[in-house]
Amino acid sequence: MSTNPVEVNGLTSVYGDFTAVAGIDLQVRQGEIFALLGTNGAGKTTTMETLEGHRRPQGGEVRVLGLDPFRNRRRLTGRVSAVLQESGFAGDLTASETLRLWQRLHPGRSGPPDPLALVDLGHRADVRVKQLSGGERRRLDLALAVSTDPELLFLDEPTTGLDPASRERTWRILRDLRAEGRTILLTTHYLEEAEALSDRVSIMDRGTIAISGTLAEVVASHAARIRCALPPGAGPLPPFEGESVLDGGLLTVWTRRLQQDLHRLLAWAEREGHELGRLSAADASLAEVFASVRAESAAAELEGVR
Repeated sequence: MSTNPVEVNGLTSVYGDFTAVAGIDLQVRQGEIFALLGTNGAGKTTTMETLEGHRRPQGGEVRVLGLDPFRNRRRLTGRVSAVLQESGFAGDLTASETLRLWQRLHPGRSGPPDPLALVDLGHRADVRVKQLSGGERRRLDLALAVSTDPELLFLDEPTTGLDPASRERTWRILRDLRAEGRTILLTTHYLEEAEALSDRVSIMDRGTIAISGTLAEVVASHAARIRCALPPGAGPLPPFEGESVLDGGLLTVWTRRLQQDLHRLLAWAEREGHELGRLSAADASLAEVFASVRAESAAAELEGVR
Protein backbone atom coordinates (compact mmCIF):
# COMPACT_ATOMS: atom_id res chain seq x y z
CA MET A 1 0.00 0.00 0.00
CA SER A 2 1.12 3.62 -0.57
CA THR A 3 2.17 6.19 2.02
CA ASN A 4 -1.16 8.07 2.06
CA PRO A 5 -2.25 8.81 5.66
CA VAL A 6 -5.44 6.80 5.07
CA GLU A 7 -5.55 3.79 2.75
CA VAL A 8 -8.59 1.54 2.42
CA ASN A 9 -8.70 -1.36 -0.02
CA GLY A 10 -11.80 -3.54 -0.28
CA LEU A 11 -13.20 -2.68 3.16
CA THR A 12 -16.18 -4.88 4.04
CA SER A 13 -18.25 -4.72 7.22
CA VAL A 14 -21.20 -6.98 7.91
CA TYR A 15 -23.88 -7.03 10.63
CA GLY A 16 -25.52 -10.45 10.52
CA ASP A 17 -27.15 -10.68 7.10
CA PHE A 18 -26.73 -6.96 6.42
CA THR A 19 -23.66 -5.68 4.56
CA ALA A 20 -22.99 -2.16 5.82
CA VAL A 21 -19.84 -1.59 3.77
CA ALA A 22 -19.41 -3.53 0.55
CA GLY A 23 -15.75 -3.59 -0.46
CA ILE A 24 -14.93 0.11 -0.77
CA ASP A 25 -11.60 1.68 -1.70
CA LEU A 26 -10.62 5.01 -0.18
CA GLN A 27 -7.44 7.09 -0.14
CA VAL A 28 -6.88 10.29 1.82
CA ARG A 29 -3.76 12.16 0.78
CA GLN A 30 -1.25 14.04 2.87
CA GLY A 31 -2.23 17.61 3.72
CA GLU A 32 -5.77 17.58 2.33
CA ILE A 33 -9.26 17.98 3.74
CA PHE A 34 -11.32 15.01 2.59
CA ALA A 35 -15.09 14.88 3.08
CA LEU A 36 -16.80 11.50 3.41
CA LEU A 37 -20.49 12.07 2.82
CA GLY A 38 -23.33 9.60 2.75
CA THR A 39 -27.04 9.09 2.53
CA ASN A 40 -28.81 7.61 5.58
CA GLY A 41 -27.60 4.07 6.20
CA ALA A 42 -24.86 4.43 3.59
CA GLY A 43 -22.13 2.88 5.77
CA LYS A 44 -20.32 6.14 6.52
CA THR A 45 -20.37 5.73 10.31
CA THR A 46 -19.17 2.12 10.10
CA THR A 47 -16.34 3.21 7.83
CA MET A 48 -15.28 6.00 10.19
CA GLU A 49 -15.42 3.68 13.23
CA THR A 50 -13.17 1.23 11.39
CA LEU A 51 -10.66 3.93 10.48
CA GLU A 52 -10.64 5.15 14.08
CA GLY A 53 -9.77 1.65 15.29
CA HIS A 54 -13.06 0.94 17.07
CA ARG A 55 -14.08 -1.86 14.72
CA ARG A 56 -12.23 -4.71 13.01
CA PRO A 57 -13.08 -5.00 9.29
CA GLN A 58 -14.58 -8.29 8.11
CA GLY A 59 -12.76 -7.96 4.82
CA GLY A 60 -10.21 -5.82 3.05
CA GLU A 61 -7.25 -3.87 4.37
CA VAL A 62 -7.15 -0.59 6.27
CA ARG A 63 -4.05 1.46 7.07
CA VAL A 64 -3.87 4.71 9.04
CA LEU A 65 -0.45 6.37 9.02
CA GLY A 66 0.83 3.04 7.73
CA LEU A 67 -0.58 1.02 10.65
CA ASP A 68 -3.59 -1.20 11.27
CA PRO A 69 -5.81 1.12 13.37
CA PHE A 70 -7.49 -1.75 15.24
CA ARG A 71 -4.32 -3.59 16.23
CA ASN A 72 -2.14 -0.51 16.69
CA ARG A 73 -4.46 1.97 18.39
CA ARG A 74 -1.93 2.67 21.14
CA ARG A 75 0.83 3.48 18.65
CA LEU A 76 -1.50 5.89 16.88
CA THR A 77 -2.59 7.67 20.08
CA GLY A 78 -1.80 11.36 19.79
CA ARG A 79 -0.68 11.08 16.19
CA VAL A 80 -4.36 10.71 15.31
CA SER A 81 -7.11 12.75 16.97
CA ALA A 82 -10.85 12.41 16.60
CA VAL A 83 -13.80 14.71 17.23
CA LEU A 84 -16.75 12.37 17.72
CA GLN A 85 -20.45 13.23 17.68
CA GLU A 86 -20.62 12.50 21.42
CA SER A 87 -17.56 13.34 23.53
CA GLY A 88 -18.55 12.10 27.00
CA PHE A 89 -16.77 14.79 29.03
CA ALA A 90 -16.84 14.74 32.84
CA GLY A 91 -19.38 17.45 33.58
CA ASP A 92 -17.88 18.59 36.88
CA LEU A 93 -14.45 19.35 35.42
CA THR A 94 -13.81 22.82 34.04
CA ALA A 95 -12.77 23.33 30.43
CA SER A 96 -9.15 23.94 31.46
CA GLU A 97 -9.12 20.89 33.76
CA THR A 98 -10.49 18.76 30.94
CA LEU A 99 -7.76 20.01 28.65
CA ARG A 100 -5.01 19.34 31.21
CA LEU A 101 -6.33 15.83 31.83
CA TRP A 102 -6.35 15.14 28.10
CA GLN A 103 -2.80 16.41 27.70
CA ARG A 104 -1.60 14.20 30.57
CA LEU A 105 -3.03 11.22 28.76
CA HIS A 106 -0.82 12.12 25.78
CA PRO A 107 2.61 12.93 27.27
CA GLY A 108 5.27 14.13 24.90
CA ARG A 109 2.81 15.61 22.41
CA SER A 110 2.31 19.36 22.51
CA GLY A 111 0.12 21.31 20.12
CA PRO A 112 -0.68 25.04 20.15
CA PRO A 113 0.24 26.93 23.35
CA ASP A 114 -3.38 27.80 24.20
CA PRO A 115 -5.88 25.43 22.53
CA LEU A 116 -8.83 26.99 24.36
CA ALA A 117 -8.01 30.45 23.04
CA LEU A 118 -7.61 28.98 19.57
CA VAL A 119 -11.29 27.95 19.58
CA ASP A 120 -12.44 31.11 21.38
CA LEU A 121 -12.97 29.42 24.74
CA GLY A 122 -10.25 31.16 26.72
CA HIS A 123 -12.83 33.25 28.60
CA ARG A 124 -14.68 30.03 29.56
CA ALA A 125 -11.63 28.13 30.84
CA ASP A 126 -12.87 28.01 34.46
CA VAL A 127 -16.46 27.08 33.61
CA ARG A 128 -17.59 23.51 34.33
CA VAL A 129 -18.22 21.45 31.23
CA LYS A 130 -21.85 20.79 32.21
CA GLN A 131 -22.42 24.57 32.18
CA LEU A 132 -21.05 25.02 28.67
CA SER A 133 -23.50 25.30 25.79
CA GLY A 134 -23.66 22.57 23.18
CA GLY A 135 -21.69 24.70 20.75
CA GLU A 136 -19.03 25.46 23.39
CA ARG A 137 -18.63 21.76 24.14
CA ARG A 138 -18.17 21.18 20.41
CA ARG A 139 -15.39 23.77 20.38
CA LEU A 140 -13.85 22.09 23.43
CA ASP A 141 -13.83 18.85 21.41
CA LEU A 142 -11.74 20.56 18.76
CA ALA A 143 -9.41 22.16 21.31
CA LEU A 144 -8.61 18.72 22.75
CA ALA A 145 -8.15 17.23 19.29
CA VAL A 146 -5.53 19.79 18.23
CA SER A 147 -3.78 19.89 21.62
CA THR A 148 -1.77 16.71 20.86
CA ASP A 149 -0.29 18.10 17.62
CA PRO A 150 -1.91 15.34 15.50
CA GLU A 151 -0.82 14.40 12.02
CA LEU A 152 -4.33 13.22 11.13
CA LEU A 153 -7.73 14.38 12.39
CA PHE A 154 -11.03 12.52 12.10
CA LEU A 155 -13.88 15.00 12.47
CA ASP A 156 -17.43 13.65 12.77
CA GLU A 157 -19.92 16.50 12.30
CA PRO A 158 -17.45 19.04 13.78
CA THR A 159 -19.70 22.12 13.60
CA THR A 160 -23.02 20.68 14.78
CA GLY A 161 -24.63 23.15 17.19
CA LEU A 162 -22.32 26.04 16.32
CA ASP A 163 -23.62 29.49 15.49
CA PRO A 164 -22.54 30.94 12.10
CA ALA A 165 -19.65 32.96 13.58
CA SER A 166 -18.27 29.93 15.46
CA ARG A 167 -18.66 27.78 12.35
CA GLU A 168 -16.64 30.27 10.30
CA ARG A 169 -13.95 30.34 13.00
CA THR A 170 -13.80 26.53 12.98
CA TRP A 171 -13.44 26.56 9.21
CA ARG A 172 -10.50 28.97 9.50
CA ILE A 173 -8.85 26.70 12.07
CA LEU A 174 -9.25 23.67 9.79
CA ARG A 175 -7.84 25.56 6.82
CA ASP A 176 -4.87 26.65 8.95
CA LEU A 177 -4.26 23.05 10.02
CA ARG A 178 -4.29 21.98 6.38
CA ALA A 179 -1.83 24.77 5.53
CA GLU A 180 0.48 23.33 8.21
CA GLY A 181 0.45 20.01 6.36
CA ARG A 182 -2.04 18.12 8.53
CA THR A 183 -4.57 15.75 7.03
CA ILE A 184 -8.28 15.96 7.86
CA LEU A 185 -11.03 13.47 7.16
CA LEU A 186 -14.43 14.87 8.02
CA THR A 187 -18.04 13.85 7.82
CA THR A 188 -20.78 16.44 7.79
CA HIS A 189 -24.47 16.83 7.00
CA TYR A 190 -23.80 20.45 6.04
CA LEU A 191 -23.06 20.14 2.34
CA GLU A 192 -22.06 23.80 2.13
CA GLU A 193 -19.40 22.97 4.74
CA ALA A 194 -17.99 20.16 2.61
CA GLU A 195 -18.10 22.46 -0.41
CA ALA A 196 -16.29 25.27 1.45
CA LEU A 197 -13.54 23.10 2.95
CA SER A 198 -12.89 19.96 0.95
CA ASP A 199 -10.16 19.24 -1.54
CA ARG A 200 -11.71 15.89 -2.39
CA VAL A 201 -15.08 14.25 -1.69
CA SER A 202 -16.59 10.78 -1.66
CA ILE A 203 -20.33 10.16 -1.42
CA MET A 204 -21.35 6.78 -0.03
CA ASP A 205 -24.64 5.05 -0.79
CA ARG A 206 -25.82 1.61 0.32
CA GLY A 207 -22.35 0.51 1.38
CA THR A 208 -20.52 1.62 -1.76
CA ILE A 209 -18.80 4.74 -3.05
CA ALA A 210 -21.29 6.31 -5.47
CA ILE A 211 -18.96 9.07 -6.63
CA SER A 212 -15.51 10.30 -5.65
CA GLY A 213 -12.98 12.88 -6.78
CA THR A 214 -11.96 16.47 -6.39
CA LEU A 215 -14.78 18.85 -5.63
CA ALA A 216 -14.58 20.16 -9.20
CA GLU A 217 -14.74 16.63 -10.62
CA VAL A 218 -17.70 15.64 -8.49
CA VAL A 219 -19.64 18.80 -9.32
CA ALA A 220 -18.79 18.43 -13.02
CA SER A 221 -20.55 15.05 -13.01
CA HIS A 222 -23.87 16.92 -12.77
CA ALA A 223 -25.25 19.32 -15.38
CA ALA A 224 -25.02 23.07 -14.86
CA ARG A 225 -28.21 25.13 -14.79
CA ILE A 226 -29.44 28.24 -16.60
CA ARG A 227 -32.71 29.74 -15.39
CA CYS A 228 -34.69 32.80 -16.40
CA ALA A 229 -38.20 34.17 -16.77
CA LEU A 230 -39.24 34.77 -20.38
CA PRO A 231 -41.41 37.73 -21.38
CA PRO A 232 -45.00 36.98 -22.47
CA GLY A 233 -45.25 36.01 -26.11
CA ALA A 234 -41.60 35.09 -26.52
CA GLY A 235 -40.99 33.32 -29.81
CA PRO A 236 -39.43 29.90 -30.42
CA LEU A 237 -36.35 29.26 -28.31
CA PRO A 238 -32.93 28.67 -29.83
CA PRO A 239 -31.59 25.10 -29.93
CA PHE A 240 -29.63 24.25 -26.79
CA GLU A 241 -27.05 21.53 -26.37
CA GLY A 242 -28.59 20.75 -22.99
CA GLU A 243 -32.13 19.85 -22.01
CA SER A 244 -34.56 22.76 -21.72
CA VAL A 245 -37.81 22.87 -19.76
CA LEU A 246 -40.34 25.71 -20.06
CA ASP A 247 -42.86 25.87 -17.23
CA GLY A 248 -45.25 28.80 -17.03
CA GLY A 249 -42.79 31.24 -18.53
CA LEU A 250 -39.85 30.01 -16.43
CA LEU A 251 -37.10 28.50 -18.56
CA THR A 252 -34.59 26.04 -17.11
CA VAL A 253 -31.76 24.63 -19.19
CA TRP A 254 -29.72 21.72 -17.81
CA THR A 255 -26.44 21.64 -19.70
CA ARG A 256 -22.86 20.42 -19.65
CA ARG A 257 -21.91 23.25 -22.02
CA LEU A 258 -22.79 26.17 -19.78
CA GLN A 259 -20.91 28.91 -21.60
CA GLN A 260 -22.12 27.86 -25.05
CA ASP A 261 -25.79 27.52 -24.07
CA LEU A 262 -25.75 30.77 -22.09
CA HIS A 263 -24.32 32.53 -25.15
CA ARG A 264 -27.10 31.06 -27.31
CA LEU A 265 -29.75 32.26 -24.89
CA LEU A 266 -28.35 35.78 -24.58
CA ALA A 267 -27.78 36.12 -28.33
CA TRP A 268 -31.38 34.99 -28.96
CA ALA A 269 -32.74 37.46 -26.40
CA GLU A 270 -30.72 40.31 -27.93
CA ARG A 271 -31.81 39.40 -31.43
CA GLU A 272 -35.49 39.16 -30.47
CA GLY A 273 -35.41 42.23 -28.23
CA HIS A 274 -36.42 40.27 -25.13
CA GLU A 275 -35.63 41.26 -21.54
CA LEU A 276 -34.89 38.14 -19.48
CA GLY A 277 -36.01 38.23 -15.87
CA ARG A 278 -34.37 36.55 -12.88
CA LEU A 279 -31.51 35.32 -15.04
CA SER A 280 -29.04 33.00 -13.32
CA ALA A 281 -26.41 30.57 -14.55
CA ALA A 282 -24.32 28.34 -12.31
CA ASP A 283 -22.45 25.08 -12.17
CA ALA A 284 -24.10 22.32 -10.18
CA SER A 285 -23.70 22.43 -6.41
CA LEU A 286 -22.57 19.60 -4.21
CA ALA A 287 -26.09 19.56 -2.77
CA GLU A 288 -27.51 18.84 -6.23
CA VAL A 289 -25.03 15.99 -6.79
CA PHE A 290 -25.91 14.55 -3.38
CA ALA A 291 -29.63 14.81 -4.13
CA SER A 292 -29.06 13.03 -7.44
CA VAL A 293 -27.24 10.16 -5.71
CA ARG A 294 -30.04 9.91 -3.15
CA ALA A 295 -32.73 9.94 -5.86
CA GLU A 296 -30.97 7.23 -7.88
CA SER A 297 -30.62 5.14 -4.72
CA ALA A 298 -34.30 5.52 -3.88
CA ALA A 299 -35.29 4.57 -7.42
CA ALA A 300 -33.05 1.50 -7.35
CA GLU A 301 -34.46 0.46 -3.98
CA LEU A 302 -38.02 0.84 -5.27
CA GLU A 303 -37.18 -1.19 -8.33
CA GLY A 304 -35.73 -3.90 -6.11
CA VAL A 305 -38.94 -4.05 -4.11
CA ARG A 306 -40.91 -4.55 -7.30
